[in-house]
Amino acid sequence: MFYLDPLYLMMMVPAFILTIFAQIKVKHAFNKYSKVPVSSNLTGAEASRRLLESNGLNDVLVEETGGKLSDYYDPRTKVLRLSQPVFEGRTLASVGVAAHETGHALQDKNKYFPMKLRSGLVPVANFGSNFAMPMFFIGILIVGWLRSPVGYLLMNLGILMFTVAVVFQLITLPVEFNASRRAMVMLRENGLITEEEYRPTKSVLSAAALTYVAAAATAILTLLYLILRSQSRD
Repeated sequence: MFYLDPLYLMMMVPAFILTIFAQIKVKHAFNKYSKVPVSSNLTGAEASRRLLESNGLNDVLVEETGGKLSDYYDPRTKVLRLSQPVFEGRTLASVGVAAHETGHALQDKNKYFPMKLRSGLVPVANFGSNFAMPMFFIGILIVGWLRSPVGYLLMNLGILMFTVAVVFQLITLPVEFNASRRAMVMLRENGLITEEEYRPTKSVLSAAALTYVAAAATAILTLLYLILRSQSRD
């Protein structure tokens, strides 16, 4: 099995460490600033509503959703969904996260190209991330047992499919970084945070961005592993 492969372990341990570090960092930052009240005394839902209206996005709905750190903007339905701690919280963390998701709504309004490209890749990327690895390793088994060229075909198809998933992860980076930049500009321009609150609020979004960097690094290393492993079968 691939997870026992020394090459796989050697390549993926650094990505695993980065992923764990990113998760710890974002949870620490969110928990820390979830205890710090925002001077505007707005909930995340109220902050996002105000920012949406200030940008002419009156048609975008703001709804509460389950989970923690499960906040997202759905461009298909024009709905901004905030987790309960963000939706109801009157803290720097809740206002920061709400503003970040509002940044995605503003990207949608402005037809921000990376966001449009990422949205278009979603179904293909999901298919690739789910089926690329099984297809690749079925190909390895066929090559090992039957010496059939069909195995090489399946391996190459697996690599191609996973490449799309990697591209999706890479495109996600500018989308998320841009949404955070928009969030901080909107919060400052609309007076929802003070200058003293700017840096701690930004630190929450910076910590969250690290999780996307970790995901991209993991995807790249996985793709590199597949390519190296396929070449070892030639």
